[in-house]
Amino acid sequence: MKAKVGILLAIVVLVGVIASGCIGSQESSETETTGVELTGDFTKDILAIGRTLESNGINEVKFSAWGSGDPNSVMRVYGIVEAARRINKVWEENEVNVKITITDIHYVASFQDAYQEYLSKQPLGQAGDFFVNSYAFLPTLADEGYILDITEYANAYKNVIEDFYPSLIEASKFNGKLYGLPQDTEARPLYIRKDVAAKIGFNLEGIEENVKSGEFTWSDVYYWAKKAKESGAAEWGLIHRKGSAHPDLIQFIFAFGGKLYNEDSGKLVVDVPAVYKWLYVEWKFAQDGLLPKDIMSWDWAKQIHPAIVEGRTLFDIGGTWYWTEWQTKDYYGKEGTPRPLKPEEVQAWFAYTLFPAGEKGLKPVTLSQPFVWMINSKAGQQNPKYDELKDLYHKLAFLMIIKASDPDINAIHSVISAHLPVRKEAAKLISDEKWLNDLKNLNLDLDPQVKDNIKDIVATTVHPINAKFLADVSYMLEYTKLAPAHPKYPALADIFKEAVDKVLRGEMTPEEGVNYIIQKINADPELAQNVEVVGEIPKDWKFP
Repeated sequence: MKAKVGILLAIVVLVGVIASGCIGSQESSETETTGVELTGDFTKDILAIGRTLESNGINEVKFSAWGSGDPNSVMRVYGIVEAARRINKVWEENEVNVKITITDIHYVASFQDAYQEYLSKQPLGQAGDFFVNSYAFLPTLADEGYILDITEYANAYKNVIEDFYPSLIEASKFNGKLYGLPQDTEARPLYIRKDVAAKIGFNLEGIEENVKSGEFTWSDVYYWAKKAKESGAAEWGLIHRKGSAHPDLIQFIFAFGGKLYNEDSGKLVVDVPAVYKWLYVEWKFAQDGLLPKDIMSWDWAKQIHPAIVEGRTLFDIGGTWYWTEWQTKDYYGKEGTPRPLKPEEVQAWFAYTLFPAGEKGLKPVTLSQPFVWMINSKAGQQNPKYDELKDLYHKLAFLMIIKASDPDINAIHSVISAHLPVRKEAAKLISDEKWLNDLKNLNLDLDPQVKDNIKDIVATTVHPINAKFLADVSYMLEYTKLAPAHPKYPALADIFKEAVDKVLRGEMTPEEGVNYIIQKINADPELAQNVEVVGEIPKDWKFP
């Protein structure tokens, strides 16, 4: 009897071991069928992912693309659509029965609004799988765990990563980790109306060199702005952007030799002398009637751009993207029915320089705000077996932004939106006359949906004049500054905005504006811990 029991126990143990081995074998097999290591060979990697998805019963992968910006920057979302088409084509040619579908294309004007929407909807699982927005928001999204750390994936694609301009890759990092790929960048010139300048005897010959050398400063801008106003040559001396004081107006801080970030402490900086001088310049221009006191609440399409393109101002603080936006939007209404400008008109009417030094002895600047392709940390969650195949969906999403960064996609975006290319190979294409002509005729292999959404923009922006403009302003990146990639920077920028608005309207003096900024920071314990206030309001400083 005991022998029989022993035999039975041995059989049970043996069955258990076999079963255990089988289960282990199944787990190993399952790991093998869902795990794909990226090699840096795009075709090989995309086929491995496609075949693994197919073997797991997945024949369609759904993604959504969210973006924001000016009307000509729609490739920020349609670049994802085109990337999907190119991947689908590889799968189809290799008989992989899987297809990527972009189910939701969400594009809005305000990048701040887009950020707030993403911030509120990501925890609910309702935000876009791909999110393109300012690098300034990346630290907060990374810190919250809302976007994917792609460092390890990118290590396999160093050949692509190294073609991006290094400063832009650095802008896509947080705490040393890569959280996105650069999508575009830009410079922010000071535009000058040539026709208005001619009326007041303002000789623009050599202006770029005079700005570069620091000879032409903001005191000179004031002098000529006042002359344009008082002579009746223009309604305003200066027009600038509204809304958040980031990023355009903080150029004043850099132009007056200030800083916004302390690398040693890792804290944001309110550089009191520079901020005071910035507010004083704004106040002086507004008090003397050279800049609208209520400019921060002006309407973009009805007030700001028409004032510039109709020659109602001598100077404008704008962005490179204005150059083509003026050619696609009905801003010019001097002849009755509003219409866009022609390339020849933009070229004839506008000179452009760096943002001048605040005062003698300092240097001119420009400001870049790279936009970055970011991937939702829940990317692909609307698809079947997400928990099981999450790693595959995330790697596929990464390969999609690699493909959306193809040089030709980036070059198309650059030309039609007047943003500067982020890849060296894209920069080469922009100066290729044949390629430009093919783009003009849409004689390119692109998704029909992409062609349909850019055809009107292409018709009005692809022109040798515009390509020359991009080439002309590229040097400005040598002078460029970036706002701090700090999670609390957007909150500080909003306080700057409020102070500028109050100073412009005459509700506060420049000194009161500085004190207001400091008080608002101190009223927010978290912000106060992350901001250093340095320096004092300068005594006996005069402008102009």
